[in-house]
Amino acid sequence: MTVLLTGGSANGKSTFAERLLAALPQPQYYLFAMKPYGDGANAKIARHQEMRRGKGFIELERYSDVGGAPVAPGSSVLLECLCNLTANEMYDDVGNEREVFGKLYADVSRLRGACGNLVVVTNDVGSDCGGYDASTLRYVETLGRLNSALAADFDRVYELVAGIAVRLK
Repeated sequence: MTVLLTGGSANGKSTFAERLLAALPQPQYYLFAMKPYGDGANAKIARHQEMRRGKGFIELERYSDVGGAPVAPGSSVLLECLCNLTANEMYDDVGNEREVFGKLYADVSRLRGACGNLVVVTNDVGSDCGGYDASTLRYVETLGRLNSALAADFDRVYELVAGIAVRLK
């Protein structure tokens, strides 16, 4: 089974994703992509670590190349989150930008083939009327294309709105 979870920031995607993962066969991997790049990111990482403490998930940090994550065949994987992964792959450490749609789509497809169940968390970043600089607009467009492609391929798609999961597919 493959599930894509989307929605705005802080709308309960992670909580819902963890409940889905906990109900899937073991082993259960929590694959997280947020780099600890400052106080805000560190606080969010700590909050998420606390949320999943004691749930028995095998935690893997993977900031890029998720297709090569060491997961067991038939396992269940939660990828948190496609937004961070896209930024990690799209911009190098000094801000140089790369085209990454094809690579990310292939990586998620490889991860999907390596496990039995895959839950991917993403954000709806393009619905706020824009006003972005050119580089940010390319990020929003890349993530939007990835979200659309995965939504078409995946078995289920949910949008989280104010903590409520609305099934779209």
